[in-house]
Amino acid sequence: MSADAADRVDPVTQIDASPPGPGIGAFFDLDGTLVDGFTATAHAGDRIRRRQARIGEVLGVIEASMRYRFGRMHFERLLVRAAGYLHGESLAELDDVGERLFGERVRSRVYPAMRQIVLAHQRRGHTVVLSSSALTIHAEPVARFLEIDHVLCNHFDVDDAGRLTGRITEPVIWGRQKAAAVQEFCATSAVDLNRSYFYADGDEDAALMALVGHPRPVNPRRGLAATAADQGWPVLRMSPTGRGILGVRRGVLK
Repeated sequence: MSADAADRVDPVTQIDASPPGPGIGAFFDLDGTLVDGFTATAHAGDRIRRRQARIGEVLGVIEASMRYRFGRMHFERLLVRAAGYLHGESLAELDDVGERLFGERVRSRVYPAMRQIVLAHQRRGHTVVLSSSALTIHAEPVARFLEIDHVLCNHFDVDDAGRLTGRITEPVIWGRQKAAAVQEFCATSAVDLNRSYFYADGDEDAALMALVGHPRPVNPRRGLAATAADQGWPVLRMSPTGRGILGVRRGVLK
């Protein structure tokens, strides 16, 4: 088989032929990887439709998002700013909202091909983990749907009554902090990072991609795509229409 043909092998087939056992981890990012788009937009849109978001909140989130997109605001500040608008709300009620919105707006955006990849790792008995910078209300419903037992994500800080303080529990999981959280998880769960997989789309995920034995960029953004091309990592292209995997090529930029 040629190198090019090997690069096009179905990733599920590759997983099915991999060594079994919980010592191998399969770490999955959420937004843009397991799900088409960003899960948090469902919550923001729901608050606007229900007239729960004041005009200052709407404009503030838009401004913060634009600043982050153009590199003018650190992710931690963006996340804390968004959490500030929910100050005083009940975490239990927000969990219920997250579950409702998953059924209404997010479930249909889960990539079918990525669900098959998750299932393939589960069949091999690998330790499957959702590792995301998303908040619990967005990440945990997806994990339950995919029957992923382990979730590494960001948490709202709450008071003794279970209401949001407007802060995020530190350290904020993003970039190198996500890599650190995964390393800590592996150390306490007897998972060999050198034999593990990581699926993600963000430029900031290159730090963890470089640590795992099987880096798997999924619809990577420009920075991660460039790193994948330089390192020769297989790139997975997911179809948003549910047609499956568009291609698996080693370091291909599209």
